[in-house]
Order: sequence, then C-alpha cells, then structure tokens
Amino acid sequence: MIHRPMIPDFAPHWLLRDGHSQTLAAVYLPQKKSVETATQRIVALSDGDRIVLHDNAPSDWQPGGRVALLVHGLAGSHASPYMRRIAAKLVDVGVRAFRIDLRTCGAGLRLARLPYHSGRSSDVREALFEITRLCPSSPIALLGFSMGANIALKLAGEAPDSNPQELESIFAACPPVDLKRCVRHLQRGVGRLYDRYFAKLLLRHIDRWQAVVPDAPRPTFSSIPRSIEEFDELFTGPVCGFGGSSAYYAESSAAQYVPAIRVPTLIVGSNDDPMVSPEPLRDLDRPKEVQLHLTSGGGHMGFLGRSNGDPDRSWLDWRAVEWVVSHGETKEA
Repeated sequence: MIHRPMIPDFAPHWLLRDGHSQTLAAVYLPQKKSVETATQRIVALSDGDRIVLHDNAPSDWQPGGRVALLVHGLAGSHASPYMRRIAAKLVDVGVRAFRIDLRTCGAGLRLARLPYHSGRSSDVREALFEITRLCPSSPIALLGFSMGANIALKLAGEAPDSNPQELESIFAACPPVDLKRCVRHLQRGVGRLYDRYFAKLLLRHIDRWQAVVPDAPRPTFSSIPRSIEEFDELFTGPVCGFGGSSAYYAESSAAQYVPAIRVPTLIVGSNDDPMVSPEPLRDLDRPKEVQLHLTSGGGHMGFLGRSNGDPDRSWLDWRAVEWVVSHGETKEA
C-alpha cells in the first residue's frame, strides 16, 4: 500500500493573495535569524571537485535515526531562508538534517572547478552515499526546492538501482521539471522581470567564483546574457559539456525520469507560480509512488498562509516536515 498522508488546504495570507506577492514576500519579509551551529563536512566528488554538507543533529539523535538531505534552488545555498527554517524544524522533531551547498555555492565557492546546474544529480547521489557512511542504517529523506527539486526527481528516476537503499522518500517543492518550458514561461509578461533578475544573479555569481578559483572556466560572452536561457546557451551548456542550452535542458529535465521513480514521492506546486508553470507538472507521467499536490495559490516557494493549525504561517515547511516524519510513523506502527 502506498502511504499518502493527508495534506491540508493552503489558504493564502489575506495580504498575499496572488503568486507574485507570495513569491516576493518569501524572499523579502524579515525572518527570524538563528545562530549557525551546523558542522561542515566536505564531500570529495569523483571528478575531483568538492561540495559541502552542513550537518545539524538533534541533541538526542542516535545512530540509525532519521536523516534528511535538503537541496537548494537556483542562486541559493545552505543559508537560503527556506533551507534554514526547514532544517531547524526537522531537527526539532528529531531528524538529523543535512543541507547541501552545490558546486561553487555557499561554503563551496572555492572548492569546485565546474559550476552547479539543474541536472547535477550525480553530485547529490554522492552526497547521499557520504551520509550513509556518516549515518549507517539511517533512513534518508531527500528534499529538493525549485531547481533542487528537479535534481531530486531526476536522481530518483534516472537510475533507481544506483541510489542508496536507505533512500526512503522524496519531497519536491516547485520543481521546473521541463526546463525548456520553464525558461520560455519566464520570457512572457511579468516573468521577464524574474528572468532578468536571475540572469544578473548568475553573472554576479560566476564573477565571484572566477575571482577565487584561478582555473575556473572563463568563456568570452559575445553579448551579456539578459535571460536565463541566454546564460545557459553561452555559459552553462558549453562549460558543462552540453554544447548549448537545448541539449542541457533536454538531458537535465526531470519529467522524463519521473515514470521510473520507485520510492514514495510528493511533489508540491502552485497554480499561480509566476516562475514555474504548473502545466508540466500536470502533464507528468506519474507512477503510483508519485503524488502531486497543486494548490490554488502560494506562488514560487512562498506558501505564506493564514493560521490553519500549523505552528506558524509557513505552510510549505510543515508539509515537508510531515512528509518526512509520516514515513517513520508508518513503519513503526
């Protein structure tokens, strides 16, 4: 029997009724800051690059206890607000939480010669195997957010037999499962503002990275990329061995791998997401193991709701925590 925990309806905060306000509020509203107490663990990848795991263990965590790995989105890191919030909530319920810094991100800025991208599932797989070494016999939940959710779904379905047997469940929030359709969605209407914003962030990021890694790739731009697709055509595709953006999107999009997923998986998205169209999520060929929950509102990684029985208004956080914990309760019952 496939375990499907009940998911309560999302009711947006009365001041944040549309997808844009939800998306922007999640980034710009003041959030409680906590002291960073994680232990950094360096993971050496098979090609010589390195990534970083940030390890937060509950004070009473015991060997064999539950573990989660959180994967951030585009231009994010272990310090992204949703990563910190959800990791803290998992620790509060007894789950040891690892937050990844993908190649060149966060604490890993100086540790890689190649950049991260939406299809680097092999890096996350190597991180999972490192966690099995650190936490033998612990069941692992993989949680991905936005770009990180695409990576998590790709990992789960592209080579299921190559994943650690301890991988127990997947939680994927707002995944751009069809990258081509996603970037084209951003090129219309108000989406252009997000598109240009992220293109600027990516350009700043590679400037910072190239400044501290002398042998980082340094392609010459014939023109300054003004969209994510242009950035991927001129930088990500060539530097990462795809040639251009089309091949990169075709190989890295998770939609084609979802039919082969064999672990319980929950995909959460919003019908008013201004960055990731819900249509590719509706079009997914989903096996019985994969559950899709689309809300009427919530924006992109927003989901700031009214008081609905959760301890705070961060609806998405609690769905992630419930998903991880509910699988443990099912096996223990």
